[in-house]
Amino acid sequence: MVQLRYNRAHYLWDGGQEAAQTGSATEVMQLSTLSNGLRVVSREMPGLETAALGLFASCGARDEPAHLNGVAHIYEHMVFKGAGERSARELNEAIEDVGGELNACTERDGTSYTAAVMAEHVPLAMELLSDIILRARLNADDLEREKEVVLQELAEVLDTPSDLIFDELWAASFVDQPLGRSILGDEASIRRISAADLHDWRDRNYRAGDLIVAAAGKVVHDDLVRLADEHLAHLPEGQAEHGTGAHFTGGVRVRRGASEQAQITFGFEGPAERADDYFACRLFADVLGGGASSRLFNEVREERGLAYTVSSSVHPFTDTGLLYVHAATSPREAAAASQLIEEILDQSVDTITQRELDRVRRRAAAGLMMHLETPWGQASYCARQLAVYGRLVTPTEVLDQLNAVTLEQVRTAGAKMLSGPRATATIGVPAVRAA
Repeated sequence: MVQLRYNRAHYLWDGGQEAAQTGSATEVMQLSTLSNGLRVVSREMPGLETAALGLFASCGARDEPAHLNGVAHIYEHMVFKGAGERSARELNEAIEDVGGELNACTERDGTSYTAAVMAEHVPLAMELLSDIILRARLNADDLEREKEVVLQELAEVLDTPSDLIFDELWAASFVDQPLGRSILGDEASIRRISAADLHDWRDRNYRAGDLIVAAAGKVVHDDLVRLADEHLAHLPEGQAEHGTGAHFTGGVRVRRGASEQAQITFGFEGPAERADDYFACRLFADVLGGGASSRLFNEVREERGLAYTVSSSVHPFTDTGLLYVHAATSPREAAAASQLIEEILDQSVDTITQRELDRVRRRAAAGLMMHLETPWGQASYCARQLAVYGRLVTPTEVLDQLNAVTLEQVRTAGAKMLSGPRATATIGVPAVRAA
């Protein structure tokens, strides 16, 4: 989660509406809560003629029971098979008739349903998004056909080592836990899902207290609240009961077989979303492998030519996180690439320089600024901050935290992550010994 700078922010409370306001009246994130608990957040972006609108749910693959692994993802597919008075084709035609776009994404910790439209079609976007949440048909015959589509998606991942390796890494990092399971599920669990399971999934997880409506671009907050109240007032109140927390275990996963490319990953316990050292951990990961100037890229690719792809990143959740290193190389170079990555990891904690820290800090700020120049960037930022912190967090506030991180804190964070258990996952190479 990268974040950016505006002017110094303060918080205003007025009639139940919270505004995180910067020095300019036009740079305002506004938040309202409906009587059923649904939160509506918006960010007006003057000068634009388009808008992005999304419904963000806090349920994801980690909330599934083991025997229904994949239900969150197949539910996301099924809501587009017909909702309200519209068939699947009519849903697509309704949004494309106005030049807009509907999309959705399932992750381990959340699901999003989004629309991009010209500003005058925001009411239609809200209607369509509300219908797929509240009035999806979830027909049994449609489900059997869609299972075949999802099984093709699964087959594509199984045939794509650069995608599959990350499922293997999650499985090695969080052994026998929901967080370690694939978002897609497997063939047996996909075929097991029934229409009744989809209805139960919606009834348990799509509740007003767990949903956020977020919009940005040419939007008027009061109009957005009115539309949300009109279309989503019948959402069940309250919040879903989520499962037990996750904990990093570490372990080894090895897939052998003929392949033109070898995939290597290492995983370590990373910070949770609200951890005090989150920013220090993230900057450490960026120094390691966050760009073309990173240590991994320079030493593994540029100086030794051992891999085309090499990187590292931090992925945080509410209760834990993951620091991972990934490299794609040839089978004959896999051992050399693994050894060099190990050496870089061993040396990095004590040798990170202030210049490197300053560089990745500036890259993080610039990356967020570029992200927030789009309606989708603003809408997803607002929803994410509200979901994680329960309030509107201005980009300035986040950047202040980013700027406050010291070199010593980065080194301490790196040492903490690398000194713990390790997960290793490989495809196309012999097993790499776990630390």
